[in-house]
Amino acid sequence: MKLEYPIRLQSYLAKSGAGSRRSCEGLITAGRVTVNTKRVTELGTKVKEDDVVMVDDSLVEPSDRTYYYALNKPKGYVCTNYDPNEKLYARDLIDIPDNKLLFHIGRLDKESTGLILFTNDGNVAQKIMHPSQEIEKEYMVNCNAEVRREDLEEALKGIYIDINKPYKIRRFELMTKKWVRIVLTEGKNREIRKIFSYYGYDIKQLVRVRIGCIELEDMKSGEFRAVTSGEIEALLSGKTEKPLGRKIHS
Repeated sequence: MKLEYPIRLQSYLAKSGAGSRRSCEGLITAGRVTVNTKRVTELGTKVKEDDVVMVDDSLVEPSDRTYYYALNKPKGYVCTNYDPNEKLYARDLIDIPDNKLLFHIGRLDKESTGLILFTNDGNVAQKIMHPSQEIEKEYMVNCNAEVRREDLEEALKGIYIDINKPYKIRRFELMTKKWVRIVLTEGKNREIRKIFSYYGYDIKQLVRVRIGCIELEDMKSGEFRAVTSGEIEALLSGKTEKPLGRKIHS
């Protein structure tokens, strides 16, 4: 991953594993980034190859390699890379020498399990997360009570809960009385939990089993694997829809 200098600071940070380009812009505007010991808050700032860039007083440097990993996140682990109130970080389960360069693409909340992607490629992460890509995310949801089809059919049209934009599911399949398969294309914060809570359900288990063409398959809890460049290309190509009703491994 050869860089051409000078380079915009947010791009430098994204290629150093500090986060997606958008989240790196947030680091800059929040005053958490210094260049040659001077705090920088302007997004147009460019850096040269010999500049010293730090985030929260920690040196960041771009890697000459790009990494893409899939992890089966266990319950109790958080996707953030730093929280003084937490001890179990999902990224730490990816046992490679450069794992501190990795950041998550999207997120799963602490109580949810299943597939999550990690990378140090900010540009690819931004593309995957952008709503215009409409990349499918598939979940298996277990509730405390029988799930009513009419509730899910209403959620297909969109429901308004706490923001001006509707929460909406793309597809669903009732597997049993209490198990349902849900497909989303957006990733609003705790979207599935908010939708089911709106209808009075308590979610007992929430597992993400697919992101686009990448599936959880037979990965055990806490296991990770490398994602190939071909899988990333397919993910970004828009060829991500898969039929419901197929076998799910968990």
